[in-house]
Order: sequence, then C-alpha cells, then structure tokens
Amino acid sequence: MKKSLISAMIAAALLSSGAVFAAAVTTTTTTWTDEQSNIIREHSTIKHYSSVTDPKLETRIGVELPQTVTLYDLPETIKIQEPARYSYVIINDHPVVVERSTRRVIHSW
Repeated sequence: MKKSLISAMIAAALLSSGAVFAAAVTTTTTTWTDEQSNIIREHSTIKHYSSVTDPKLETRIGVELPQTVTLYDLPETIKIQEPARYSYVIINDHPVVVERSTRRVIHSW
C-alpha cells in the first residue's frame, strides 16, 4: 500500500512537471520549407539585416531569445496563416522563425 502511494505521488509529480514543460514549448501548424529559408536569407540581405553572431545563442526549438536580439517581420512573400504571429532573425548564419509573443524559436534551418 505504501509503495503504491509513493508510486502514485511520483507519477503525479512527473505528469505535472511534464505539463509545465509542454506549456513552455511553442508549436505551430505551419510547415516551414527550405524555400522559405532562402526567402528569409534573401530578405535579410536586401534589408541589410546582420546575422546575430553569438556562440552562446542556441537556435533550438523552444529556446526563448533575449530582448537584446532584434526580431524582424517575415517577408511578405512568405504566405502562411497568421503571419503577424511570427518574426525571424538570423543567428550564427541560421534563419530562425520566432513566435513574437513568447520570443521562442519555433523553427530553425
């Protein structure tokens, strides 16, 4: 009985921590393509946006970018649902799509 109670408590703790983690990860129903990566790279070159060069910055999905990183509007040629929801930045020469409200990386090439 005591082992069952302890097991149930551990399971509850793991589930609740998993729920917190799941809430912190941003997902999108948009499928991002290599073509969009090329459009973003070209757009940043035309606009003279520099790549953020910082080996400490990760481009991993779910990473929240600091306020010091300038985010840019997606190019108008990228046709997706809710384009105002997303921004982009080039980090260490990698295009990264970011959810504006959370500043979390949702896609990286």
